[in-house]
Amino acid sequence: MDRRESIRSIILGSVAGGLALNGCNPNGEKEVDDEILAKAEHHFGRTPEEKELIAQLNAEQFFNEHELTTVAVLCDLILPANENFGSATDAEVPDFIEFMAKDIPELQITLRGGLMWLDHKCNTEFNTGFAASTQAQQKQILDTIAYPDIDIPGNEQPLEVQFFTLMRNLTLTGYYTSKMGIEDLGYKGNMPNVWDGVPEEVLAQHGVSYEEEWLAKCIDQSTRSTIAEWDDKGNLLT
Repeated sequence: MDRRESIRSIILGSVAGGLALNGCNPNGEKEVDDEILAKAEHHFGRTPEEKELIAQLNAEQFFNEHELTTVAVLCDLILPANENFGSATDAEVPDFIEFMAKDIPELQITLRGGLMWLDHKCNTEFNTGFAASTQAQQKQILDTIAYPDIDIPGNEQPLEVQFFTLMRNLTLTGYYTSKMGIEDLGYKGNMPNVWDGVPEEVLAQHGVSYEEEWLAKCIDQSTRSTIAEWDDKGNLLT
């Protein structure tokens, strides 16, 4: 199993809820206004105060152009594209990290300091900045900070190790909460299922069985998708 598949398995195991936005009239046709859907897609459920804060943060800029380039390169090293889905930058993860840096100012020193450390380390080792280094050189540097000593508390780790751990967490969060990441997970939200009773082998183990009289009164799950039809007098036809 490769790194991306391992990450995918971890995220799948932790997904606990979904959001479905839909609307139908009695004839089964969609009745949700396009403008409402467009607004909901961006800030569904936000209070006016939250929307104002979001607009304020979006108007600000934390990372400079060079830092954003480095963030993008690092994100794609953490979560590259595969044969079916794009990379972290394809899912706009750098924009997510930029937003989080403004929304949680306590992250800023670690993020900016870590980016400076990457450039300094690459300049020392390879006489070039991190983003301009070869991928092999970049991975060589990252291998020194990607595996923290689990016996040392996170806040006591070296800054560069704290930085990479934070970047890895932000990258995975940004990707797997994006439209692309959710599709990559194959997560479909809460879906109706079919339960047709306790399996026969389990019933047999306990020496019990369903009574035919009651089974006849149960819903036939094979017809669960059939739309009921009624006559003019309100009698059920099918």
